[in-house]
Amino acid sequence: MPAQSVAPVRRKRRLRTAAAFAVLIGLACYLVVQYVTGGPGAPHCTVRAEGDGKAYELSPEQAANAATISAVATSRGLPERAVTIALATAMQESGLRNIEFGDRDSVGLFQQRPSQDWGTVQQIMDPVYAAGEFYRHLAKVPGYSRLPLTVAAQKVQRSGYPQAYAKHEANAALLTGALTGRDGAAMSCTESRPADGRAGGAATVRERLVREFGPGVLPRTDGGAGRGTGGGRQLTVPVGQGGAADETARRGWELATWAVAHSAELRIEQISYAGRMWSADDSGKGWQHRAESSAAAGRTVRLVTAQ
Repeated sequence: MPAQSVAPVRRKRRLRTAAAFAVLIGLACYLVVQYVTGGPGAPHCTVRAEGDGKAYELSPEQAANAATISAVATSRGLPERAVTIALATAMQESGLRNIEFGDRDSVGLFQQRPSQDWGTVQQIMDPVYAAGEFYRHLAKVPGYSRLPLTVAAQKVQRSGYPQAYAKHEANAALLTGALTGRDGAAMSCTESRPADGRAGGAATVRERLVREFGPGVLPRTDGGAGRGTGGGRQLTVPVGQGGAADETARRGWELATWAVAHSAELRIEQISYAGRMWSADDSGKGWQHRAESSAAAGRTVRLVTAQ
């Protein structure tokens, strides 16, 4: 073959190889993005309304942040409407992700600004603190629970796009029903594990429960602070001490749903309440019915962690 014809052939081969390599890289990037952002096959949580078939899907990270937002409202004795307003706001501002960037100096779930006296960056990046600050400002709005969601959220956020909150109201309300326990067993998550491999254990779960729900979530012991019962990998959380049956059921499902939303982060492998069980090893089946021999099955939430 003449020398002048060899060079074009080699160039064509190199171009084909480069194109094939680019396609493979693109495919790999696509699969990674799909997994991280909740594409097909990625770990996910689903909230499903009973009867009408409506469903809302979110990532484990989003579910954990939403559960924290709801728990902080409970610790302050706030109504469901406050939770719905807060969730819709965080959906719009950050997509329920605790991000370290935003418009100007905005950061966190609610895109709060240190320069506007919301706290330091470190404080705002703490979901418990950020949710507490949102609720503190919301509580100052007269009659907020009766206002349109966009109006209530805007009085706190002072956004340049106040009507944007409205598009999240339906999903926020669906999520609120699950997280507050009104809609029992409405949320389930597929198994996922934290990338850093941090240890779990009942002590870690206990600490987070108290921090997000307040010390009243666990019974007091001789040591003072609430501890619940069990040790090592197991924790039993009592609910509805002396309360009405519907209040007990709602509180129990609130705690059970909080646990499943945080299951990846806190390495919770099994959750049992009121004759239903969620297991990380069989998470694709959601909450499964199981026979309960204990008369107190509806008055305790039982958790088993990885360590």
